[in-house]
Amino acid sequence: MTKLKAESWEAVLVSRVIPLAREAGWAILALYNETNSIVDFKGDNSPLTQADLASHRVIVNGLNRLSPVWPILSEESAPIPFHERKTWRYFWMVDPLDGTKEFLCRNGEFTVNIALMKCNMPILGVVYAPVTDTVYFAAAGAGAMKISGGIVSPIRARRAGRSAIRVVLSRSHSQFDDNLKHFTRGAENCEYIVMGSSLKFCLVAEGAADIYPRFGPTMEWDTAAAHCILEEAGGTVSDLDGNSMIYNKPELLNPGFVVRGIPEAV
Repeated sequence: MTKLKAESWEAVLVSRVIPLAREAGWAILALYNETNSIVDFKGDNSPLTQADLASHRVIVNGLNRLSPVWPILSEESAPIPFHERKTWRYFWMVDPLDGTKEFLCRNGEFTVNIALMKCNMPILGVVYAPVTDTVYFAAAGAGAMKISGGIVSPIRARRAGRSAIRVVLSRSHSQFDDNLKHFTRGAENCEYIVMGSSLKFCLVAEGAADIYPRFGPTMEWDTAAAHCILEEAGGTVSDLDGNSMIYNKPELLNPGFVVRGIPEAV
């Protein structure tokens, strides 16, 4: 059902991570309609909910059973010093609930993100949207897939005969500013799609959007799983200077970046 193009060990491992992401999503949905699920605020003033913690527990317990030798770097874990992290060859990078603000707004635009990292780059990615029961997944060299409505299909980051360029923007961080005006200068016809969480990457990966520029801050666990999916779908992600994105940095903070689909001529 979830077979990728290549039967590498990474591709086989995806089939075991998908049920875990779904289990975490179900734990989130069990708390979705709670009227007050905020339990704390983090140092950056972002909310922490019972659902974040419930999903975190499911994923950590599941990954420890699946691969007890690989460390886990989760948004909800205690901080791990860089001098320890920099020695890791393989590790999991997890956002148990990406889009907590979207969860609190009850708009459905939140995800569970699980990535396997090798030498600080994602080689496996699973993004699960619990409200729509949609899974995006990929493994290095094996392509990218989507499960929606029980149907498994390959995805490609390719435009499908549109005249307008579809630009996807963050719902929680307004991008309609001078940065965006500068970025889209010279483009005669743009359509804007506003979306939460790592679903922005996934829209580009499946060809529903063409480009996602991000000028504001994100964390590495926000992007790692979707980064793998996007690249396996044929898209690219780079910082604002055109350099490759790297992970497991001392501060775990992403620079501004641009996600692009395949040019229409390709």
